[in-house]
Amino acid sequence: MNTIKSRDRAQKNCFKQAKAALLLSEKSDGSTVFMGDSITQGWLQDSLSLFKNKDYINKGIGGQTTQQMKHRFMQDVVQLEPEVVVILAGINDIAQNSGYISIPDIAHNIEKMTVLAKNNDIKVVICSVLPSNYFPWRPQISPADKVIALNALLKEIAVNNEATYLDYYSVMVDDKKGMKDAYTTDGVHCTIQGYRIMELLIENCFKTLF
Repeated sequence: MNTIKSRDRAQKNCFKQAKAALLLSEKSDGSTVFMGDSITQGWLQDSLSLFKNKDYINKGIGGQTTQQMKHRFMQDVVQLEPEVVVILAGINDIAQNSGYISIPDIAHNIEKMTVLAKNNDIKVVICSVLPSNYFPWRPQISPADKVIALNALLKEIAVNNEATYLDYYSVMVDDKKGMKDAYTTDGVHCTIQGYRIMELLIENCFKTLF
């Protein structure tokens, strides 16, 4: 029994050491963490240039909602001690991936992450949710007006917390409140061209921060 406990303690210590080493390797002066869902995760493509910058750290996890991101924000953002965090979140909440949540409650989760970052001297970029008028996996939900309502609240949160609001929506929306066909694969996720538009917008945004 004691041998087993000793082995378990050793394994836990090894895990802690490995985790600490990973955190240390990701820390970098002037780094930027991108917190998000599959849209952020999907940015990791060889044909796209943004994440070839070693100071840009991608923390996108497909399917996640703002509540899930809020739970991992300390580990995936604050503990890395970045200079900036870019938050792109909310579309999976509207899709009810974790069940129903109101638009104000989605915004509140993003505000909680914003305040936590600001309290740790991290600059915050709050991104608009990308336009969408259809969810392939939730066709019964009509997201278009919900996206607009959430973006209005996110803009207010940015102003109230001295964060930067990055408006992807206005550039990428079509005349039906969805994403322009050239920018999306399925009405939610981005094509290479869509990501290139976003890269231009985020790089221009960074020019105002530094």
